[in-house]
Amino acid sequence: MDRMVINGGERLIGEVAVSGAKNAALPLMAAAILADGPCVIRGVPHLRDINTFKRLLAQLGGVCEGEDDLRIDATNITNTEAPYELVKTMRASTLVLGPLLAKYGKARVSLPGGCAIGARPIDIHLKALEQMGAKIRLVHGYVEAEANGLRGARLIFDMPSVGATENLMMAACLAKGETVIENAAREPEIVNLADMLRAMGAEIVGDGEETIRIQGVKVLSGAEVDLIPDRIEAGTLMVAAAMTRGNVLLKNAGAAYLTAVIDKLRKTGLIVEQEDEGVRCVGPRRIRSADLTTQPYPGFPTDMQAQFMTLMSVAGGMSVINETIFENRYMHVLELQRMGADIQVQGRTAIVRGVPLLSGAQVMATDLRASACLILGGLAAEGQTVVHRIYHLDRGYEAIEKKLSALGADIQREAE
Repeated sequence: MDRMVINGGERLIGEVAVSGAKNAALPLMAAAILADGPCVIRGVPHLRDINTFKRLLAQLGGVCEGEDDLRIDATNITNTEAPYELVKTMRASTLVLGPLLAKYGKARVSLPGGCAIGARPIDIHLKALEQMGAKIRLVHGYVEAEANGLRGARLIFDMPSVGATENLMMAACLAKGETVIENAAREPEIVNLADMLRAMGAEIVGDGEETIRIQGVKVLSGAEVDLIPDRIEAGTLMVAAAMTRGNVLLKNAGAAYLTAVIDKLRKTGLIVEQEDEGVRCVGPRRIRSADLTTQPYPGFPTDMQAQFMTLMSVAGGMSVINETIFENRYMHVLELQRMGADIQVQGRTAIVRGVPLLSGAQVMATDLRASACLILGGLAAEGQTVVHRIYHLDRGYEAIEKKLSALGADIQREAE
């Protein structure tokens, strides 16, 4: 197990390229199951979750070749079971449920590790598939699904779930008739998936809006698609520039997907300007406080909440952060407090009073975005910060320490 050692106080200056979006790559990889022929996904990041999904596709009988440009041939699937050993490490593995059921009429997929039905709502996936004619059973921690041909249906989601929207979009592509998804998720990753499915021959309209319509077709072919930039990595690097009074040019930033994040960061004093080669971010001498409420896209993403909280911990004044998406997303607070942050949590609300300077400390990463927020804190802290259990980080950030080091940060990965 590795740890990250950061000596704070260095300004970040230079340029860096943002990697492709993991949260877009995984559903695109799942969509390849639907194709009669190979699919190519260009710009895939080198991440633990990507490698896990490759192993899952291989388990099913698919062939994955290449890295940056990933070629997947799932034409000859021989197995329709996604075992616990793979699914337990990555919730996105449940995205194979819809494609397997639509194309092969059956699927046996382990529930994600630690998943309480309803808390991370896979129940939305299952109820919608039942509406399309699937028979669903929960047996010994597995979802066992069968369908003698899915049929189109009108699906009204209780909440705009990204995973459910992706799973049902894929399932509907080979269903008989029209499927309408209301209160659908609108994230850019949804649009990226729809672009791939259309290239494969699917008939989809409305992606990126609240209502998506899919007319089922009999066969889908292979296709090639470009992965969108990782908007959460881009936002994290923007916060890094703000916290270090840096001057950073982000290439391949995907600014169009970051409107809510950029608007909020500008209120804190960060200068964000579009240039020919990318987005330039110049940090302020004094960070201003700003309140925040996380919302589904196009609102401020929950995946940027921890990073923004770290920024607010050194802002002038008090800020109020409301987390509306996940009920247990303040696990990083205790670790930021170890670094001297003044944060009080009341239910889903965090009150942050800025301090002049964070202090380097030994801290423990509890999840992917907590890992990033602690590294951000270390960049701006006085002294040395050691972030333990950074295996979470490798699930969603490609070589982040190398990117930060190239910008002038004093950061290195070490074995525990």
